[in-house]
Amino acid sequence: MQIPLLRLQCGVNSYDWGKVGESSAAAKFAAATPADNFSIQEDKPYAELWMGTHASNPSKDLATKRTLLDLVQDNEALMSSEMNKRFENKLPFLFKVLSIGKALSIQAHPNKKLAEQLHKKDSKNYPDDNHKPEMTIAITPFDGLCGFRPLAEISHFLSSVPTLKKLVGEAEAKEFQDTVEGRETSDKKEDEEKNRRALQKAFISLMNSKKEDIEQAGKDLTESAQKEGSDFAAGGGPTNTGKELADLVIRLNSQFPSDIGLFVLFFLNYVKLEVGEAMFLKADDIHAYLSGDIIECMAASDNVVRAGFTPKFKDVDTLTLMLTYNYAPIEEQKMDPVDYPYVTLNRDAYSSGSAAILYDPPIEEFSVVKTDLKKRGAKATFEQIEGPSIFICTSGSGKISVGSKVEEVKLGYVYFVGATAEVILESDGGDFTTFKAFCELHGKEDADGKEKL
Repeated sequence: MQIPLLRLQCGVNSYDWGKVGESSAAAKFAAATPADNFSIQEDKPYAELWMGTHASNPSKDLATKRTLLDLVQDNEALMSSEMNKRFENKLPFLFKVLSIGKALSIQAHPNKKLAEQLHKKDSKNYPDDNHKPEMTIAITPFDGLCGFRPLAEISHFLSSVPTLKKLVGEAEAKEFQDTVEGRETSDKKEDEEKNRRALQKAFISLMNSKKEDIEQAGKDLTESAQKEGSDFAAGGGPTNTGKELADLVIRLNSQFPSDIGLFVLFFLNYVKLEVGEAMFLKADDIHAYLSGDIIECMAASDNVVRAGFTPKFKDVDTLTLMLTYNYAPIEEQKMDPVDYPYVTLNRDAYSSGSAAILYDPPIEEFSVVKTDLKKRGAKATFEQIEGPSIFICTSGSGKISVGSKVEEVKLGYVYFVGATAEVILESDGGDFTTFKAFCELHGKEDADGKEKL
């Protein structure tokens, strides 16, 4: 059998929210192994580099030009028999680089049951019957909206942002505040259920606001943000200052004038990630990415339910009904990476502060390892695993080897590694960084809360 190390040619999608030209990491990485006639255009936005077998933008083996999907389906050993049986001869994850120049939609991804229903009903807008939990790792500073804020913060904004209260409705805002007051952080199941119902009712009321009301409220909100500065929203709250929120409203209004998203941001956590920080989004978690370059890994699906900050198809009714309405500080969705136990670093790597860290979400389809080799000659040897992997280099250069096959690695190079292969990375100089997405079935709980064997 051919040694299971394949250099991949990966496609890049151009969406309006992508970073433009050379400023896009997705574009620069794609240009390292260009598809036919691909060259970066300085006035064109480049949003997503896709690495995997998904039919919407499948990766290809650089040498043969065959799709990775064809190769794994023709050669069972690349995935392992257990993996092929479990995931129907397809890679269980989709690995991406996103370069976000402006807000992409307020959205959520359906759980498996809802995904099947949506796909059956509307396969054009919901092309997959699979769920789409996803993990985000920042490779440049990133900001976004993620999950519902603590209830006390939402209540504060309903009192301090008149346009928000007007869109939600005076009666609905008061009902929400009366319901949650005194039990915002209660861990009693009965209180939590009442809080979630109240949050859902207030959010649905906001999302069903009339178009003309949103347009006028958006103008008034932006004017307040420009005038009030640090005093905006009564000085903000415990997690965001008034100035920070004012600047955010002004920035987002410049991208999507008088969009409902300007008001949704008062319901959602505003999060900033520094390089290497990560967060995990379960199915049915609401979010919107705003700016930055990220590594993203998800279950193999392209289902998105959108409701704001987008010219694309919106499905407000589905979004508002599907959400869990869990509410918590953003720290609860951030991830704490740990040392990856199945890698050996050589002496040069240890002495230079090199590391391999694991981002391991509670699902079976994927995990990601970030490896930093900071000295020429530093090596990381990855033990064999029973599933497939994809590596991408995000800085520096070096070599990757499987058995007797040795290949060079440069910025943007992408490699597929088959199951049961030992992999060695070696740095040619300082700051050689790679990300490895992989799948290995070992009894993790999936994103819909079910134990996997």
